[in-house]
Amino acid sequence: MPAKSREQIVQEDMRDLHRLGYAQQLFREMGGFSNFAISFSIISILTGAILLFGFGLRFAGPLVNSVGWPLVSVFVLMIAASMAELASAYPTAGGLYFWAYRLGGRRWAWTTAWFNMIGQVTTTAGVNIGVAIYLVGALTRIFKLPPSAPIPVFGTLDNWYFYVFVMVLVTIPQMLINIRGIKVTARLNDISVWWHIGGVLIIALALTLLGKTHHPLSFAFQFVKTTNPYDFSSAEITKGVTAPALYLGNPITQKPLLVLPSPLFRLFPALTGLYHAAPLWLLLGIALLQAQWTYTGYDASAHMAEETCMARLNSAWGVFLSVAVSAVAGYVVLMALTLSITDIPSTATDPYPVLKIVYDNVPAFCANFIAILIAGAMWLCGLSCITSMSRMWFAFARDGGMPGHSWIRQIHPKWRTPVNAILVTCLLAVVMLLWSGAYFVVTAICVVMLYWAYGIPIFLNLRNKCRRKGEYTTPQMAPWSLKKWGVALNLISVVWIAVISFFMVIPPNELVLWTAVAICLFMFAYWNVDVKRRFTGPVPADEQELRKLEA
Repeated sequence: MPAKSREQIVQEDMRDLHRLGYAQQLFREMGGFSNFAISFSIISILTGAILLFGFGLRFAGPLVNSVGWPLVSVFVLMIAASMAELASAYPTAGGLYFWAYRLGGRRWAWTTAWFNMIGQVTTTAGVNIGVAIYLVGALTRIFKLPPSAPIPVFGTLDNWYFYVFVMVLVTIPQMLINIRGIKVTARLNDISVWWHIGGVLIIALALTLLGKTHHPLSFAFQFVKTTNPYDFSSAEITKGVTAPALYLGNPITQKPLLVLPSPLFRLFPALTGLYHAAPLWLLLGIALLQAQWTYTGYDASAHMAEETCMARLNSAWGVFLSVAVSAVAGYVVLMALTLSITDIPSTATDPYPVLKIVYDNVPAFCANFIAILIAGAMWLCGLSCITSMSRMWFAFARDGGMPGHSWIRQIHPKWRTPVNAILVTCLLAVVMLLWSGAYFVVTAICVVMLYWAYGIPIFLNLRNKCRRKGEYTTPQMAPWSLKKWGVALNLISVVWIAVISFFMVIPPNELVLWTAVAICLFMFAYWNVDVKRRFTGPVPADEQELRKLEA
């Protein structure tokens, strides 16, 4: 049987999309590798694992990398497999939102979409402000400047609004590239894969061959507590009185903006003894934020389904393989860094711990090259975040699920990209960081929101399978199928999401808990006051309407 031409494959994908009720408004320019590349770039082992290296190290020591990373990787692979099966069954840009609608109805769909929307914007905001902070830190080391060096307009290099200004400079080219079309974006995502893999190899080889510090493998399996979680969760409530607190402040200068007594410690007094004792399970659980935050955004392969050829297979493989490859490459770079730590306490508390390891170990020219290499990887990560975020917003706006949906869902007639969705989401990502106290919430809330969005359709699929009622994935509807392993992997995925949600909202991340509560209360009120009366979810169009939209 002769192989199908590219045009035949695109026509089959278009018919699949029509059966799901949508028109082919976006260009199908991405192959399987490009689809994998966007999720791999958003996971970006040279972003999340680098920016939160010190956070994990201060609580659990080297153990967080040698044991914590593979532990999280195994469970995230199960979640990715569960999502890949759904991506194979429903290859649309709406991704999680559309899956939830087909499996559970409009209320589940709307809830999933809002969690995903918030998670996508906070991820982009967290990544790009992280790029800005890292760039400033790298430049101070390269040019041997003090961290608080004076500059015009902003006063000093560590002024929060200077970081936001740098973030804007970082975001503008990412936004323009995304607006101009998927072809350029896809090529840069392809480059990003090799940039990341090459970066991992360069860092590992440089530290191994040129580094001054070489610990035995046993060093990496040490449990070392540099910071007590009780102390880390505390701040000065009033003059001379330090206690567990909700703390908002500049993450670099550590200057407080708002400090309130911790409601959780008041509600559960036993937490005081637990946090003073600081058992291993508690410290490791808190430290896992490093790995868990890195493993976000791999739903991007599903959101790019309408721009991917052979979407039922390529989107599914993109979700799964992006996690699998990141797990291996991430472990290589983390172990290389861990075995090169000169001093655990000073590295864990350094504002730029990975830069400290690199500059402590290798010649200055090599260290400067690695610093620039990591900065480039972070920028490419932000580029991919905007691509995924805008597609998800476009898909939800297309079905009338948000305020201003008729404007947000518009497609540029020439470039066939969701220009308005790109503009509004990038603007939101910057605006939410105008107040420096939002930084900690932004970087942690994205984990909770995204994993709740991942968990809802997985739970609904599991529920329907067990009940044998409603829609659920089968080998007939999903070419990428888990077959007999589906129920077990779905169940483990849901349980793991519950476990990590617990650790993401307890002190020192208590602020995330109350932010999530506020978001859920807002969503509940918005649904009951307005949305439930007008939102119907995806509305299938007939073939004539679809052809009209595609014209």
